[in-house]
Amino acid sequence: MIRNRKKAAPTAAALLALGLLLAGCAGDGDGGEKEGSGKKSSSSKPHGYVAGAEEAAEQQSRLVLGDKKNGTLALLDLIEGKTEPLGRMSKGAELVTDGRFAYVNSGRGSQVFDSGAWMVDHGDHVHYYRAKPREVGTVRGKKTEHVYSSSWLTAFTFADGTARLVDHAALEKGRISSTASLDDADEGPVVPLAEKALVPVAGPGGKTVVEVRDRKGKKNTTLDEKCPELRGAAVTRIGVVFGCADGALLVKEKKGKPHAEKIPFDRKVPEGERPDSFRNRSLGTTLTAPAGDKGVWVLNVAEREWKLVETGPVAAVNSAGEGTPLLALKKSGTLEAYEISDGKKIAGKKILSGTASTANASRPVIEVDGSRAYVNDVAAKKVHEIDYNDELRKARSFSVDFTPSGMVETGR
Repeated sequence: MIRNRKKAAPTAAALLALGLLLAGCAGDGDGGEKEGSGKKSSSSKPHGYVAGAEEAAEQQSRLVLGDKKNGTLALLDLIEGKTEPLGRMSKGAELVTDGRFAYVNSGRGSQVFDSGAWMVDHGDHVHYYRAKPREVGTVRGKKTEHVYSSSWLTAFTFADGTARLVDHAALEKGRISSTASLDDADEGPVVPLAEKALVPVAGPGGKTVVEVRDRKGKKNTTLDEKCPELRGAAVTRIGVVFGCADGALLVKEKKGKPHAEKIPFDRKVPEGERPDSFRNRSLGTTLTAPAGDKGVWVLNVAEREWKLVETGPVAAVNSAGEGTPLLALKKSGTLEAYEISDGKKIAGKKILSGTASTANASRPVIEVDGSRAYVNDVAAKKVHEIDYNDELRKARSFSVDFTPSGMVETGR
């Protein structure tokens, strides 16, 4: 039985408190500044005002679903329970998100779609917004491999070692505006950190180093800490995390400047058990990654601690973070929950109608937020909503008329 986890779900009292907080912060003196815009709105506009968007009292979760074989792209509104067309995607493309925008990555670049659902975190409170979804445009390049965002920049890294920096505030307004093109991004993903870009490049002795560049691509400095055999990255509230052969490299802002520190493994990790990529709740500080056939790595960025949970082979994995379980989807189609602290299995339930494929074209994923998880059932043409606080109870299932082989959650 999963105990003491109901606190992750928002209560009526919590929502009321949030509403009072939002009402009370209208005169808090920040002038209604839109995150990432760098411009203040008129003093007559309420705090948190965003033109063309409706502010809500709770998270406006939406799922962007794609059929990698026939190119269907749709939006499932989890508040209204309705699905609507969003556009077309290139066949075989991959879906990723930064919490608001869905990026359809293919051999020709990235199609950018605004899901119309997002959150702005002001530290002591948050604002939730909803607007009409729309296609923004395409960032051209030779096979997009990575897309990462901050409130100021979005970085696209391509397979040929090039990258483009795009103004994120312009994306919010429906425009693609490049700030720089890089031709030496061949050592790993370029990731924004606030208004700067972290660019992995080849360093002395074959070890990857990370350069800090401005929005125009000009080098500011090189971080002292090295990251051998860099692969995989994640954006968290604390900072940017890169996966390294000897652990992880955390880069955060300290007194307005990028500061790097290593989070080493507590053991020697074989090549086949190293993380290739990370999964986490949007901006969450609990990162998860398969550890080969042995289990799952969990990196607590706040505590600077790695844990290996021996689940056996998994098809998908994720966690909403502190106070919630590690979720692992087995190849049998069974979803399992584990206590992160001691690795104990606490629940298991058959979720998929069949087995879980590990092929990229039909691989299932687990998306998580503060109280629910979502798993795409490719064979059944459904998406299952799971209450991970209640014995992995299946709260709802949504049927679609296409194969949901790609899925990302926005509004977080």
